[in-house]
Amino acid sequence: MDKPGRIGGSILMSLLTAVAATPVAAADLQPKVVELFTSQGCSSCPPANANLIKMSNRKDVLALSFSVTYWDYLGWKDTYGRPEFTERQVAYEPALKQAGPFTPQMVVNGASTVVGNDLSEVEKLLAQAAPLKGPALAFSGDHIEIGAGAEHANADVWLVRYDPQVEAVPIARGENEGATLQHTHVVRRLDRLGTWDGSKTSFSLPNKVARLKTAVLVQRPEGGPILSAITD
Repeated sequence: MDKPGRIGGSILMSLLTAVAATPVAAADLQPKVVELFTSQGCSSCPPANANLIKMSNRKDVLALSFSVTYWDYLGWKDTYGRPEFTERQVAYEPALKQAGPFTPQMVVNGASTVVGNDLSEVEKLLAQAAPLKGPALAFSGDHIEIGAGAEHANADVWLVRYDPQVEAVPIARGENEGATLQHTHVVRRLDRLGTWDGSKTSFSLPNKVARLKTAVLVQRPEGGPILSAITD
């Protein structure tokens, strides 16, 4: 027969095991996602970059900076720009009732938008944004675990790799010629892992890259709202 001390220890270990098995991004703990679409060739973008740096310090926000490519023709090719980032922004515009992509644009939870260089308007949009209601997410080794939720079925699962450091980039040409622009949470890789069908499932993740953090987004297709988000 176990002594009281042993029984208490067993109960404590059981509780700790249960807590460890709980998804770390249950719906009520998930961050609000702020995506900045910016360009080093855009003279209006530096204030928006600065605003994202401020928001990147908030625990309740996942800040992501996507460098687009459509301003490269002005004489400076964005050092972080990729066509897939531009495509992501373009996909948002019909659902957000925008005539077309612009910079600096911030999109909150994939569902609302604002000009990114007006911090008060960005904060207002964040305050109004509803908490994410999608499936629970948890990292498990080299996999992302997604909980069940039939009411949210048929969503895209996106892998985002981003640099959490603040980086300074000197600009030699274009509208920001001579300036040194600061960036943070710059997205370096964006991959669609597959489709979540509403059932409990997992997706394998590619090997980690030095310096980069990993985020996973579960999102309605074709620029729809973000349902769930997690970052390591």
